[in-house]
Amino acid sequence: MSGLWFEEFEEGRVFDHALSRTITEADNMWFCNATLNTQPLHIDFNWAKENSEFGQPIVNSMFTLGLLVGMTVTDTTLGTTVGNLSMTDVIFPRPVFHGDSIKARTTIGKTRESKSRPTQGIVEFFHEAFNQSGDLVAKCSRTALMKKRPAA
Repeated sequence: MSGLWFEEFEEGRVFDHALSRTITEADNMWFCNATLNTQPLHIDFNWAKENSEFGQPIVNSMFTLGLLVGMTVTDTTLGTTVGNLSMTDVIFPRPVFHGDSIKARTTIGKTRESKSRPTQGIVEFFHEAFNQSGDLVAKCSRTALMKKRPAA
C-alpha cells in the first residue's frame, strides 16, 4: 500500500506524478465501445477529417478524466481511500489526440475530519493533466473520503 493516510495530507502539497501514459487509438476505441459512446468525433476517422475542426478523432474526454484520476492513485490514495464523494469543476481546455502522452499533477486542497465517521477524513484534490507539450488538457476537483492511520 502506497497511499497516504488522512493525517498525511497537507493543504497545498503538490504531487508531480512520475507516471506518464501515451493514449493509443485502441485505448480510445475500446473506451468508446465499452461505454456505448457512438460519437463519430471519437470513432470515425473520415467523419472527423471532413466534419470537425480538428481534422482527426479526439480522445473521449471521459477516458481522459479517468486516466487523469487513475494516474494519481499510486501516490495518494492506493489502499487508503474509502471512496470518492464528488467530482466538480471538470474542464477540458484542449483536445487530446491519439499519440498524446499525458502527465498528471495533484494539489491538495482542504482537509477535514469526518463528522460522522471518526476513523476517516475528507480530502479535496485538485488534479491537472498535461500533454507532452506541457499544455493543460484536463482538470477537476475531487473530494474523497480517506482512512485515518489505524491505532497502534
